[in-house]
Amino acid sequence: MLVGVISDTHGNQVAVAAALRLLQARQPECVIHCGDIDDVSTMQLFRGIQLHLVLGNCDPPENRLHDVARQLGFHYHGRVGRLELGGNRLVFLHGDDRQRLDYVIRSGAYDIVLHGHTHQRRCVLLGSTWVVNPGALVRVAQPTIALIHLPSRRVEFLEVAVS
Repeated sequence: MLVGVISDTHGNQVAVAAALRLLQARQPECVIHCGDIDDVSTMQLFRGIQLHLVLGNCDPPENRLHDVARQLGFHYHGRVGRLELGGNRLVFLHGDDRQRLDYVIRSGAYDIVLHGHTHQRRCVLLGSTWVVNPGALVRVAQPTIALIHLPSRRVEFLEVAVS
């Protein structure tokens, strides 16, 4: 099973379109957006994708994000999303609440913790939990997204060429 992970798109529709072309070429089962999509018009670009998303600190009001996600058939999870995929327990959140992020990492309740916010990609094993940040599509030298291969938990970063 292949899962796409994206975060901190901040309304940059050119970058999102480029990232989605990369994802569509790899055909993930679903895509997880770890927050800061920034505007509801950018959400339209994800049409036809099984999208799971959480609220980031730069997103529109929660009720607006929820309503548009529902209209587009997306899975909106509020501040924290939880899924079981490929025999793995995943949790995803934006990461702007550092205390909450640290808690879910240390809890040991999840095999994989996905987050954004820092605009810095990372993949690190802390205890028995993989912590993955796909990076960002804006305000970075090299925009990136991530793919997670399940059940192996192998993480692959993809560089997004934005012209």
